Amino acid sequence: MKKGTTFALRNFIALRNLSSSTITETTRPFPDYSPKKPSVRDTELVHQIANAIKLRRAEPLRRSLKPYECKFKTDHLIWVLMKIRSDYNLVLDFFEWARSRRDSTLEALCIVAHLAAACKDLEVARLMISSFWERPRMCVNDSFVQFFDLLVYTYKDWGSDPNVFDVFFQVLVEFGMVVEARKVFEKMLSYGLVLSVDSCNLYLDRLSKDCDKKAVLVVFREFPEVGVCWNVASYNIVIHCVCQLGRVNEAHHLLVVMELKGYTPDVVSYSTVINGYCRFGELEKVWKLIEVMREKGLKPNSYTYGSIILLLCRSCKLVEAEEAFREMIGEGIVPDTVVYTTLIDGFCKGGNIRAASKFFHEMLSLDIVPDVLTYTAVISGFCRVGDMVEAGRLFNEMLCRGLEPDSITFTEVINGYCKAGQMKEAFSVHNHMIQAGCSPNVVTYTTLIDGLCKEGDLDSANDLLHEMWKIGLQPNLFTYNSIVNGLCKSGNIEEAIKLVGEFEAAGIHPDAVTYTTLMDAYCKAGEMGKAQEVLKEMLGRGLEPTVVTFNVLMNGFCMNGMLEDGEKLLNWMLAKGIAPNATTYNSLVKQYCIRDDMKAAATVYKDMFAREVGPDGKTYENLIRGHCKARNMKEAWFLYRGMLEKGFSVSASTYSALIKGFFKRKKFVEAREVFEQMKREGLAADKEIFDFFSDVKLKGRRRTDTVVDPVDDIIESYLVDDELREAN
Repeated sequence: MKKGTTFALRNFIALRNLSSSTITETTRPFPDYSPKKPSVRDTELVHQIANAIKLRRAEPLRRSLKPYECKFKTDHLIWVLMKIRSDYNLVLDFFEWARSRRDSTLEALCIVAHLAAACKDLEVARLMISSFWERPRMCVNDSFVQFFDLLVYTYKDWGSDPNVFDVFFQVLVEFGMVVEARKVFEKMLSYGLVLSVDSCNLYLDRLSKDCDKKAVLVVFREFPEVGVCWNVASYNIVIHCVCQLGRVNEAHHLLVVMELKGYTPDVVSYSTVINGYCRFGELEKVWKLIEVMREKGLKPNSYTYGSIILLLCRSCKLVEAEEAFREMIGEGIVPDTVVYTTLIDGFCKGGNIRAASKFFHEMLSLDIVPDVLTYTAVISGFCRVGDMVEAGRLFNEMLCRGLEPDSITFTEVINGYCKAGQMKEAFSVHNHMIQAGCSPNVVTYTTLIDGLCKEGDLDSANDLLHEMWKIGLQPNLFTYNSIVNGLCKSGNIEEAIKLVGEFEAAGIHPDAVTYTTLMDAYCKAGEMGKAQEVLKEMLGRGLEPTVVTFNVLMNGFCMNGMLEDGEKLLNWMLAKGIAPNATTYNSLVKQYCIRDDMKAAATVYKDMFAREVGPDGKTYENLIRGHCKARNMKEAWFLYRGMLEKGFSVSASTYSALIKGFFKRKKFVEAREVFEQMKREGLAADKEIFDFFSDVKLKGRRRTDTVVDPVDDIIESYLVDDELREAN
């Protein structure tokens, strides 16, 4: 198709020097129509049939023509049409009657199409022409030539309405016959007719979908030279095409050219360019175009908002994405499944599963039906936060709705169960996947292997690896890295190194993740020398270490008490322009806190801020525990409040450290406040906290007190771990 279209375009370029006046001078006339003459007997039968049709009144046509049915032949059709041509409705009724009994000729089909066009019934004309192309045919080219020649031959005497050629052209385009459509365009020029802009737009649109998009630009540039006057819809098609080619600035320029030529760009024009900029992350240009739209009195449509929301979600600007969504609703535009899915996916990937769940339930309440992509997005979100109960419930709900999960959905659920250590459930979903006829791919198997390795079940992981080979799937680097990680975690570092050599010999080269995994294993084994040798080998191979690589080394130095080496590594990273992250600093902070050197820990904390590295939850927890241990409760309280304000989750052990610290400083009100917050978070305290509260209760109660102390209620209701029950 593409080859033929390109050839036709080359032919057309030869016409680019033809002006409208040249076409007029070389115009050829349409031929006269001279049908076959009927015999005397045929003439009499035709006369009888024509009269029977005209005089039938309310009687069904099949009953009126019953006496002539056995004598009627294909040749009679055109002769009868010549008699009744002035009554269009009779023509249609008779043609349908005749066609139900005898195959109509192509000539008769052309005649009815002409009569329909002359009566402005272009839909019937379209049906007539389409019915021919719906038949099985041997040769498209021969059929096209025959059809077009007969359409031209019957034109002059049967309607002379040029719209019939527009319809013929459009049908060819709709059937994907763009080469033949192009021939019609060129042939019509020779008869002095230029097809309508709507027909040309249809042709442009089909070219943009089926052929080289550059062909669209050639047609757009050349057609006006032979009389085609493009309109806004034409420009919109070309703008979309240019955006698809990745030339968004050029598409934006076309928007300006439109206005200079007197055309008024519409919402589609602007939305197409906005979508183009969104695809390339040009948010600033998007906002400027939105502003221009509004200045011209144009309101963004659902397509515009959808593009903007998608870009904002991909840019992790989720607050702005929700603002755009609410603005969209405020404009009276009802969001569809695609927009909701975009938001759900964005918030899930941003770690805000609560907001994603809110959008999911909102769309259900509005009777907007979620599709496979919607369910996959929200299920994936719950899998990421480890809530496999809700992920499993949604997966089953999806199945009950009759939606068929694809390989991505199945793999996400499997991955969630693997990360949660629920390998039995993971394999259950894997079996369901196979039973549903959805073949597990390399990613699915790698996910299962990774889960087994993290559980220490290396034998099962190895069996799964052999199963992959058996069904023709080639393990990739991610698969091997999972097994290397499993071997390292089980203490088989030498086996891991041996495996690296084997898959490298097979043509799969280790990457930064492979080397970082080996370094981590050596660091945790206290073999820092070997860890540094692995780093040297990695650098020698030209592999770029990531910040994770250095974090592994930093953690190794700190774990093994080599804080000076850790400080040197940090300074070296900064000198080389390698930006440390919170995890890099956390190793140092934690180790200084363990050593009760809170001054050094505070210095590291301040250095983080100086280098614009935001502390994470681990940073706060390490410092809070360190200050509590050192009884610096003022500093610990300040850090605790900051941690809550930033939205970080506080662990049970950190709450316990705060409560113990306040008790030791006899700050019972503060201890109670922290305990209440711990209770609201649904976290259970340990026996030691229970003992603290018990001591306070006994010391503060007189023997004659009979009123139930609030502390009793707290202990009874919230300190519910097994050890506490035994103590009670």
